[in-house]
Parts: sequence; structure tokens; C-alpha cells
Amino acid sequence: MTLTKIGCCGFSTAREKYFREFSVVEIQQTFYNLPRLSTAERWRREAPHGFEFTAKAWQLITHEPTSPTYRRLKPAIEPKKRQHYGSFKPTDEVMRAWGEFHTFARNLRVEKVIFQCPASFRSTPENKKNLFAFFDSIDRSGITCIWEPRGEWREDEIRELCAEGSLVHCADPFQSRPVADNIRYYRLHGLTGYRYHYTQTDLKNLLDKLDIQLPTYVMFNNASMFEDAKRFQQMLTHARQ
Repeated sequence: MTLTKIGCCGFSTAREKYFREFSVVEIQQTFYNLPRLSTAERWRREAPHGFEFTAKAWQLITHEPTSPTYRRLKPAIEPKKRQHYGSFKPTDEVMRAWGEFHTFARNLRVEKVIFQCPASFRSTPENKKNLFAFFDSIDRSGITCIWEPRGEWREDEIRELCAEGSLVHCADPFQSRPVADNIRYYRLHGLTGYRYHYTQTDLKNLLDKLDIQLPTYVMFNNASMFEDAKRFQQMLTHARQ
């Protein structure tokens, strides 16, 4: 279990306090709007030695402008270009978004990037083609690309795309099982939604699901994420003893 890292999707408390508790955080701001490069440099300076940053890819790459998350995008995109964004489309706009995101990630020394797709990104021939072409064309040096599909995707489809695209499958272990066999990256969204508070029984069940032979990331993404992640980390520590 020494290969397991526990953290939160976003700084769920003051950064100084967070750094004392955990060894990894998944940056969420990069999904909505890219922070300044100076912000990446400041976070890296503040973090203790060995602390790891992962990051969620910009929504311009994965989500189309019909997504309500675009309400937080600044500045808003031009109406005539709306059809050029999201769903890994082979457009200059999507590739430019990746380039800008990649620059920020490189400054923060991010090695794992999470591409979370909306449920509307369905298993269609066009979506599969665009996804594969995107990952085949981008600069991935030093980066592990982690794909979180949502909606109706068959397990064999996910396995095939991860194998062909050299991707890691991200799953909520209470909803589905991961199909990749290199590392585990779990994002826990709450059994009944974001406001869910994980019970001790839930956390014990989660502990039983871990594969101690593989590097594993357990990232909480619910309203009580900081407290739940701390309790799970304590449980994991006791299990190691």
C-alpha cells in the first residue's frame, strides 16, 4: 500500500494546511480558466519537497460550449466559433487550448493530466476517432494522460481506447472498475452526489478495493472531501502497520 497517494480534487482548505496533510492535489482551476503562469510558479514554491500536482484538462478540449461549465469561462468564446470547441475535435481551437494548458502544466511540473468527459461525449465513431487522433498528435512527453469517460461506455470499448491511445482509465471505484493495468486513478464523486459524506463502512470497502501492487491515486471530489480524505488516509496508515 506504500504506492497509494490520497488527496482532494482542488485545495479544499488553506494551501498551507493542505500541504501538511497530503502529498498530492488535483488542480481544478485549470478546467474552468487557466491560472497565470506566475500562479503555477507560486504553488510550486509553496509546496513541500516531493509534493505532487495533477491537473484537470481545460474544458475547451473535452466539453462543448453547451456545457453549463462554460458560464465560468473568461473571456467567453465567440459565438461563431462555438462549434470548434470540445469533444477532442481536430480544430485549431482545441489544439491551441491544449498548448496553453500544457504550458501551465509544465510550469507546475504536472506529470498526470485528467481528461474528464461529460456524459454527452458518447461512444460514437466520430468521438472515438477524434479522441484517438487528439492523443496521437499532442506533445505528451513526461505526461501520463488519464481519461475519465462518463455516460454509457462499454468496458471493452474503454479498454481498447486506453490500449490504443496509451491512456489510463479513471474511475469512481463505487461506480465502475478501472480497466487499465498500469496505474489506478480514482476520483470519488460521492455515492449519491457531491454532498455525500463517506461513512467508515464506505471507506473500509474502498480500502478493500485497492490493488497494493499498483501505483494508486485516491482523489476525493465531494463536499466533505478534506475530512473524508483524512479519515481514509488514517485508515490506510493503520492498515499498513
